[in-house]
Amino acid sequence: MPPAPPFRAPSGTHDVLPPESARWELLVSRFADLAHRAGFGLVVGPLFEDVGVFQRLGEGTDVVRKEMYVFEDRGGRPLALRPEGTASVVRAFVQHRPTTPWKVWYAAPSFRYERPQAGRYRQHHQLGVEVLGSDDPDVDVDVIALAHDLYRSLGLRQVTLALNSIGDRACRPDYVDLLGTYLHERTEQLCGEHRQRAGEQPLRVLDCKRPECRHATDAAPRMLDHLCGACAAHFERVREGLDALEIAYQLESRLVRGFDYYTRTTFEFTATALAGAQNAVGGGGRYDGLVEQLGGPPTPAIGFGIGIERVLLACDAEAVLTPPAAGVDVWVVDATGGAEARDLSWSLRRAGVAADRGFDERSMRAQMKLADRSGASLALIVGPEERARGTVSLRQLRGDGAQQVVARDDVVARVKELLA
Repeated sequence: MPPAPPFRAPSGTHDVLPPESARWELLVSRFADLAHRAGFGLVVGPLFEDVGVFQRLGEGTDVVRKEMYVFEDRGGRPLALRPEGTASVVRAFVQHRPTTPWKVWYAAPSFRYERPQAGRYRQHHQLGVEVLGSDDPDVDVDVIALAHDLYRSLGLRQVTLALNSIGDRACRPDYVDLLGTYLHERTEQLCGEHRQRAGEQPLRVLDCKRPECRHATDAAPRMLDHLCGACAAHFERVREGLDALEIAYQLESRLVRGFDYYTRTTFEFTATALAGAQNAVGGGGRYDGLVEQLGGPPTPAIGFGIGIERVLLACDAEAVLTPPAAGVDVWVVDATGGAEARDLSWSLRRAGVAADRGFDERSMRAQMKLADRSGASLALIVGPEERARGTVSLRQLRGDGAQQVVARDDVVARVKELLA
């Protein structure tokens, strides 16, 4: 009987291995630093929730209708893998009732059953922030500026910001009726999917990327022209703040985002260095009614999500955020049985020096090959003579390959001097 084929990662998922994973570490740490400086704290939630948490996102959204991973646990409870970050954070807010404004950030996987494509997987990873408890438009500016500064800190220069306001409960219903009438008169011009659904979800047609719908909505009424006084003033303050921080943006009347919970400010960052329609690298908006939908008190809120895989694709396209040099600073070579390598490597690590060693009692020659491949700049060599004298030979692996002999008790201090 032939052996079973080896297992592979499920379709739509991928493994991130060194040295590529070092870029992930760098991206997440850069984001964490920016979030911390802006007063955000880390929130960590479950990968799955009661399916009702996500159904509140809107039955008309593709995520809820056909992309969620839904299952029953052994107790018969209906659960879903998290398809996005906001709803889980809002559920945690409703459950724990922290002091507002509640400012949190997260880095976590999300799951959607959709066709895999470049930078978009069935398990993809998001960075995000949420601010709950303030309707101040300056909070919108803070959130947008945080995402903007992340892209800049990575070296990305070909990222554009699209901005819109989709009103609120006071002004949006009348606009949706107006848009619905406009689309009804052009039903035959829409794509196949939206010919059937335009009457139920007119705003979804604006979000459609198919040429038929794009052409049919070229002359559609704009929400920006139908905002109530309060929404217009809110949006004007957001624009004023972005101008003051010198954050360039383009008004985009089609930008309604993919979930029904959004109100007022919506925004999206696009990497123009990426070809095709799938070039969004992050976005979000205000969602002032979602907390109520999940059983909490009326609570204004805003946030964004940024796809890690898509951002790294944009970094590749602009040749920035290259993987940092892999490896360690020091490699310990021990031809006396391994105990010296064990003790030296841990002495260095505890002193803050990145150090590694070989195992399995390999020959001196084999260990030196490992040292050279490691990327280390220094090798510490202990042979029988060094061990007997209480010394260590220190060899430069880069440059002229100079070597010196150091007393065993002085080696950590000497290594730190050379590395400095």
